[in-house]
Amino acid sequence: MELVVDILFASWAVLAEMAPYLLLGFFFAGVLSILISAEWVERHLGGRGLGQIFKASLFGVPLPLCSCGVLPVGASLRRQGASRGATTAFLLSTPQTGVDSIAVTYALLGPFIAVVRPLAALVTGFVGGALVHVADRHDDDEAGAEAAAKASKASCSLDGCCDNEPAHRHSFLDALRYGFVTLPRDIGKALLVGVALSGVISALIAPDTLRAYLGGGIVPMLVAMAIGIPLYVCATASTPIAASLIVAGLSPGAALVFLITGPATNSAALVTLWKVLGRRATILYLVTVAVGALATGIVVDALVGSGLVPLSALVDAAAASASAHEHHHAGGLGWWIGRIAAVVLLLVVAYALWWPRRKPAEVEAAGDRDLDVLTLEVRGMHCASCVASVTRALSGLSGVAQVQVLLDEGTATLRGRGMSSVAAAEAVRSLGFEVATRAAAAR
Repeated sequence: MELVVDILFASWAVLAEMAPYLLLGFFFAGVLSILISAEWVERHLGGRGLGQIFKASLFGVPLPLCSCGVLPVGASLRRQGASRGATTAFLLSTPQTGVDSIAVTYALLGPFIAVVRPLAALVTGFVGGALVHVADRHDDDEAGAEAAAKASKASCSLDGCCDNEPAHRHSFLDALRYGFVTLPRDIGKALLVGVALSGVISALIAPDTLRAYLGGGIVPMLVAMAIGIPLYVCATASTPIAASLIVAGLSPGAALVFLITGPATNSAALVTLWKVLGRRATILYLVTVAVGALATGIVVDALVGSGLVPLSALVDAAAASASAHEHHHAGGLGWWIGRIAAVVLLLVVAYALWWPRRKPAEVEAAGDRDLDVLTLEVRGMHCASCVASVTRALSGLSGVAQVQVLLDEGTATLRGRGMSSVAAAEAVRSLGFEVATRAAAAR
């Protein structure tokens, strides 16, 4: 029983340490969602060359998209004419960080890692994209020209230039809804699991224990990489786990290897990348993640070992874990702010995950009752970004008047005249999802 109490208090301490920063990160993520939308990214990263690759990597750093949510956006980028290099750069940098995970990293690992982590994402994204650009230049030019030609046909649906109604203007309420409902819904479960695992590690493993078993150097980094590459963990949820591992004795460099490889790769994402980018680009993607993570880890450990970066400065979570084992400790204003923010964060996540969601109302105007209806079963959608990508892809198809994508049911319902089930299925598959036609009928 005492062990359970220790785990609960350790988890609570980590949650209180990160909650104020994570709530702030949610807010900025919401603002970014209306300033830099997925549609905007797709329209502005359709060029070619190293400049576009750097831009793709740079734009991906602050976006709060996990490795599952970024895949359909990257596939859509490719369909809009972006080169394999630019698409690879975006897919590499985006899942490693976001404004929310950067805020949590600052809270738990200090300002140094909070700077190194997005910088590593930017560099690995650019290097990986550049390698793919050089390796696939000839094939990419032909494929890109074909993709650009397809994209030009659907550009009206993206830009809203053919609509009779003005384009939807995002409001501050939309930003709050994304930051405090949509994003917590996407990462909430993984976040709670990450905090719980952090508590288990803190309660079961005494400080510096891992150092005695793994030692230093490259061996613990290879172990962290072996765990991180096949594992699915988002950038935010991985941070408290890494902080607890450092307290337990894992080197900061090895923890950073886990923070890079965990969010950037997982077995399911690699299979989808193979479909979207091809074998050569996927291999270069994986090699870039592995080499970039190791190089970053080695540099960080060298800086810590030389004394240029004090180890104590990296782990603010150590103080939180120590106070957690006292079971209660009333502090000053900062202590109360952390606890209040933790309660607010739990309420936000609970509301986002378990509050009953209203299904979007089906639009059935009198003149639309005779529209054909096509329903697709879509497998592989995990978050709101997946839903948005599928909706955009289907909305641009010929004959489609209305699209309704439901995440929980895993369905996409299309209404229109002269729709092609083959084209609809292909549009969804091009994003990396599996699809089956459930029904087609005339109303």
